[in-house]
Amino acid sequence: MSGALPLSRVSRWPAWAVAALVALPLAALVVMALSGLQAGTWAGLVEGGLWTFAGTSVRLLVVVGFGVALVGGGTGWITARFDFPGSRVFGWLLVLPLAMPGYVLAYAYSDLLQFSGPVQTTLRESFGWRPREYWFPEIRSLGGAAFLFICVLFPYVYLPVRAAVQATPASLVEAGALTGRSPWAISTRIVLPLAWPALAGGVILCSMEVLADYGAVAHLAVDTFSVGIYKAWLGYGDRAAAVQLALILLAIVGALLWLEARVRGRRRFHGRSVPARPLAPVALRGARAWACTMACALPVVLGFFLPLGALVHVALRDAETHQWARYGKAAWATFSTAGIAAVVIVLVAWMLAYGARTVNTRTFRALVRVAALGYGVPGAVLAIAILIPLARFDNLLDAGVEAWFGVDLGLLLTGSVTALVYAYVVRFLAVGLSGTEAGFGRISVHVDEAARSLGATGLELARRVHLPLLWRTFLVAGLLVFVDALKELPATLALRPFDFETLATLAYQYARDERVGEAAVPSLVVVAVAVVPTLLVTRVVARR
Repeated sequence: MSGALPLSRVSRWPAWAVAALVALPLAALVVMALSGLQAGTWAGLVEGGLWTFAGTSVRLLVVVGFGVALVGGGTGWITARFDFPGSRVFGWLLVLPLAMPGYVLAYAYSDLLQFSGPVQTTLRESFGWRPREYWFPEIRSLGGAAFLFICVLFPYVYLPVRAAVQATPASLVEAGALTGRSPWAISTRIVLPLAWPALAGGVILCSMEVLADYGAVAHLAVDTFSVGIYKAWLGYGDRAAAVQLALILLAIVGALLWLEARVRGRRRFHGRSVPARPLAPVALRGARAWACTMACALPVVLGFFLPLGALVHVALRDAETHQWARYGKAAWATFSTAGIAAVVIVLVAWMLAYGARTVNTRTFRALVRVAALGYGVPGAVLAIAILIPLARFDNLLDAGVEAWFGVDLGLLLTGSVTALVYAYVVRFLAVGLSGTEAGFGRISVHVDEAARSLGATGLELARRVHLPLLWRTFLVAGLLVFVDALKELPATLALRPFDFETLATLAYQYARDERVGEAAVPSLVVVAVAVVPTLLVTRVVARR
């Protein structure tokens, strides 16, 4: 037991270091935004389109919120409550849209539904319509963006609602039936209130994803806060406006995080120590059964299979234009940086989770929570928060070295792979930390005490006890982080080195130049790699 105290002391330092690294960029962002406030700053922001960005973002959030609540909550309730043709298959098919990044969906649908696309061309040829003589919904609009976000984000609501409905004790439903309640009354007054925290939490998470997105809204010409930040920063070179817009967006995200915590805190339900008998699905037949099948099939088709087919068609149609060497270079850059970030995050999450296990203090737990805040920060905000302090540090270091030694170092960290991996670690640490903490929670602390009593050191305890018990947990966490880093676009666009392309940035560059055929191949690779951990998550949820 003599090694326990030194290990506890040592385990605090990684948490302090990680918390400082996460908090430093955001603190620098706040300081720069406040120090740049001047008398005419607010007027300048208003003239620069602040109300346009705010109004567009709010309208988009409202429409997407209602849409994902209806689609995700409805499919979660249907698949958990009823047994109908294909219900078991839809249990995992409905998660597949998570593997389709929003910007990839935008590329596919914009090519599919635009004036020169196959849908409108077929309609004109079939019915003899002439241009401007018929109405067709415009995909490059706020309504089009809302439709695409609903298609790709509803699984964030579907998964928790389905799990909550499945966890409803059968005794409550039976008691409602004995009192003469109708099935509709039982669903609205018993099942839905129990699933409400899951529904609200999923909708808030979708709202954060909408605010964080840049690729889809930029491609569809919808001016949200993320687009405004990039326009001010990269388009007009107005760093002060970009920083202040980023601070406003960060405040909105913080409000959403606070709201999500309030929803979970005020609507909390406790079960019995003995697990209750789960709610058995009701078997449906006839028209109602097939209506449920169609209701579950439509979101999967619109959110995954239709855009996937459109991308494959475009890739085959423009096969002669593909630059396979450039695709391979981008794939290597993507997999290497995402892989390094996944390994670093798993190691850091391991240290933090074990530190929280051995140092049971409020301060330490608060530090661990601070380290996980980066996941709620949009990529555009994170890019500014990291790039500006790194540039100042590089300039100070270069000036100092040149003054003392006459050597021009240039920029060491700014625009480097190190800065990009650092952004991934800050952004996705919470993904690895949540699973790792859950894995440690299943191992009794008495196991650690027994190993220490036998003379095991900290490294031996990690290698011979924790790693054999938690390697599956680490693997799942690493896969999830890998896919998140694979799909990340805003932070990668801003922080990548010169002449460094990932699959996401390469697809974005091609799509921006209206070369959707060439953008299809890297987009398909991103989707194909993302499907594996998506199905893995579905399997884990199903087992639980």
